[in-house]
Amino acid sequence: MTIVSTPFYSNTTLVVFLPTLAHGGTAVLMPKFDAGEFLRLSEARRATHAMLVPVQYRRIMERDDFGRYDLSSYVLKLSTSAPFPAALKADVLRRWPGGLVEFYGMTEGGGATALLAHEFPDKLHTVGQPMSGHDIRLIDEMGREVASGEVGEVVGRSEAMMTGYHNLPEKPREAEWFDAEGRRFIRTGDIGRFDEDGFLILLDRSKDVIISGGFNIYPSDIEAELVRHDAVAEAAVVGVASARWGETPVAFVALREGATIDGLALMDWVNARLGKTQRVAKVMILDSLPRSVIGKVLKRELRDLCARAPGMPAER
Repeated sequence: MTIVSTPFYSNTTLVVFLPTLAHGGTAVLMPKFDAGEFLRLSEARRATHAMLVPVQYRRIMERDDFGRYDLSSYVLKLSTSAPFPAALKADVLRRWPGGLVEFYGMTEGGGATALLAHEFPDKLHTVGQPMSGHDIRLIDEMGREVASGEVGEVVGRSEAMMTGYHNLPEKPREAEWFDAEGRRFIRTGDIGRFDEDGFLILLDRSKDVIISGGFNIYPSDIEAELVRHDAVAEAAVVGVASARWGETPVAFVALREGATIDGLALMDWVNARLGKTQRVAKVMILDSLPRSVIGKVLKRELRDLCARAPGMPAER
């Protein structure tokens, strides 16, 4: 029995909904996601499967009454669509019965990876290994494959690949890469590297990488440090223009319920733990981070907020 709590126009939903029907299972549809109602339905209907995006997992695991629900019927939980913090995966594995699988891929197709978190609890910082029949490689800014262990843009190839974008005949060229044998890959725009065991570690979106004073700064590194603070529920970092550095990082943070800290104090705390080139110029506290309907943080809106905010720093 699968609980469906994400929109039907999203591939996220189809990944679990169609197999449920194909195998003769039952799908219970939630008109709107609510963490408490999800838990109630899970217990009442003896749910075995669910596909949730990371922000849904966070909201569920943060509930004070989580431990009161009987979730022992769960066999497998799935996740995709947005970055899934390693600490949150660990919490789900520790307190929620059943396996946990994270998928990484694109709507356009190409390569995809899967992390069987319950089988590889020491790899929670990764998105897993390429799935069977999927060829994933990393390339540099010149389109050359990078050496083993080096950082590059993720490109992928599989049997499921888009042929093009509707009414945009020229657009696919921007999303394609061809290897030396002429085989077609789809570019993801994500930056990552493979570890020594072939597990893919994602660093950031290429468009989100901040170039400050000639150094590449990966917002995910700063975000991971910020959420170590007891008061911080989630964080997002974007680059803003700087006369001195070209770009400089600015952080946006949502606090845990009942927590209090001001932006200046949090900035001092995190900068003391970051490398010199990573230090943020400002921390802004928000009620919540802007997200799409499937849970992706909308960094475009955060950049717009930077442009509108008075007194945004140009230096750090």
